[in-house]
Amino acid sequence: MTAGYRPASPGRPGSSRPGSPGVHTKVEEDLHNMAGIDYDKVTIKHNPSVAVLYEEALTHEVGTVISASGALCSYSGKKTGRSPADKRIVDDEVTGKDVWWGPVNTKMSERVFLINRERAIDYLNTHPRLYVFDGYAGWDPKYRKKIRVIASRAYHILFMRNMLIRPTEQELEDFGTPDFTIFNAGEFPANRYTTGMTSTTSISVNFKRQEMVILGSEYAGEMKKGVFTVMHYLMPKAGVLSLHSSANEGPDGDVSLFFGLSGTGKTTLSADPKRRLIGDDEHCWSDTGIFNIEGGCYAKCIDLSADKEPEIFNAIRFGSVLENVVLNEDSRDVDYADDFLTENTRCAYPIDYIPNAKIPCMGGHPKNIILLTCDAFGVIPPVSKLTPSQVMYHFISGYTTKVAGTEDGIVEPTPTFSACFGAPFLVLHPQKYATMLAEKMSAHAADAWLINTGWVGNSAKNGGKRCPLKYTRAILDSIHKGTLTGGEFETYEIFGLSIPTSVEGVPDEILHPKKAWQGNPQDFTKSLTDVAQMFVENFKTFADEASPETCNAGPQL
Repeated sequence: MTAGYRPASPGRPGSSRPGSPGVHTKVEEDLHNMAGIDYDKVTIKHNPSVAVLYEEALTHEVGTVISASGALCSYSGKKTGRSPADKRIVDDEVTGKDVWWGPVNTKMSERVFLINRERAIDYLNTHPRLYVFDGYAGWDPKYRKKIRVIASRAYHILFMRNMLIRPTEQELEDFGTPDFTIFNAGEFPANRYTTGMTSTTSISVNFKRQEMVILGSEYAGEMKKGVFTVMHYLMPKAGVLSLHSSANEGPDGDVSLFFGLSGTGKTTLSADPKRRLIGDDEHCWSDTGIFNIEGGCYAKCIDLSADKEPEIFNAIRFGSVLENVVLNEDSRDVDYADDFLTENTRCAYPIDYIPNAKIPCMGGHPKNIILLTCDAFGVIPPVSKLTPSQVMYHFISGYTTKVAGTEDGIVEPTPTFSACFGAPFLVLHPQKYATMLAEKMSAHAADAWLINTGWVGNSAKNGGKRCPLKYTRAILDSIHKGTLTGGEFETYEIFGLSIPTSVEGVPDEILHPKKAWQGNPQDFTKSLTDVAQMFVENFKTFADEASPETCNAGPQL
């Protein structure tokens, strides 16, 4: 026994006593009764400390090392990103009528779910050791959900220890029955011949059983987004709006929400040194205000540097999990520019690793709603003030463009629409979330803005320039100071958007796309019409359940 080390006793977090019939913790009994985990053969480590998880991962997981800054570096195997095509939701009498079935949510029968569940548990039972973490989703005690994660990899548990809200010792002692349980058997494949399986990967959610099963993917983000999917179903049922957004708070307590797809600046713009960070990705809006769903952040690491994003760079230390990065073999320094394994390199760390994080991660009702887009065609204004109907329309549309170099195969600006700025995680119809957003904005007199962090002067393809970050920050400063709301506005053709005629610190000529256009005016008209047509075509998917007011708030051709 190591000097000064006292092993955990039965009943304490981290304890386990395999092979000792009659001496079992509450968690071991629960896992045995509800899932058939064989506690006499399997060592179960419940809410182990960070140090223990490091030791377990370094001892038992091939390729796991410690970076020079102290982070645990793990590898997710073949899958280095989410597998949305392999996600399924059980169609039952409880949820069947509520779920937005279609390309995002694919049906699975109860029988197939149970087959996958059995396969996962059989695999977990073959492991000499399993790791269990009990934590919360949601900082508001009134609405938080108790989440239990069961996994065979210590790295997965350290990841979820960072991403969920960590209970105190007393809360853990009183934890009771979880509201949702994740069985992560991602090292083991799904059976491709099981009805409805399209590959060896299966991510399945059963709301009636309050369970999620993962097979065939060791990518840790599946658990994080699985919890988000669960909250997207449960929270609206409780009258709470779930949102794929970042949030921050000003010195006077004013809260801003930021929505945006990858590359639009959601993380960068919410990380404002003059404001406190409530959260970077997932929030809920209740009758009392905003609360973060998560206890940590999951940041992209490709091309990360101390100069560009010092808060994230400095958060990568002991306790953080680096995923799929490349290190120098001798120094263990991370090469953040190296995308040999994947461009989707990631780091998960507790939110209190960010110096200006607000703990607990809660705030009042938002004063400003920011919808971010990155338009590579040069026709969306740098900033527009939205009406309630326009908020719903653009929120449901979730528009941005991908440009050459962001993904393999992208050689020219490509439009992308993702409902509510997070379609892969929606469970209900987008109109449900949009209506709740409009109602809450109306009740709390929130202003809404569409901000384009993309190109001005022309398209990205034809010599336009990306709107400088300093101008976007100046626009946000004017919004937060309240000076932009009281300014003068003009109406933008086709889209009907209200564009400010001036913003402090921003050249007037870039505020109106037509006036800023450098090139043939006919090219501008064609580009504007083409983008408007894309919006119209995309929205046809939602027109059946969207209100007439929402439908009419889009471009008028």
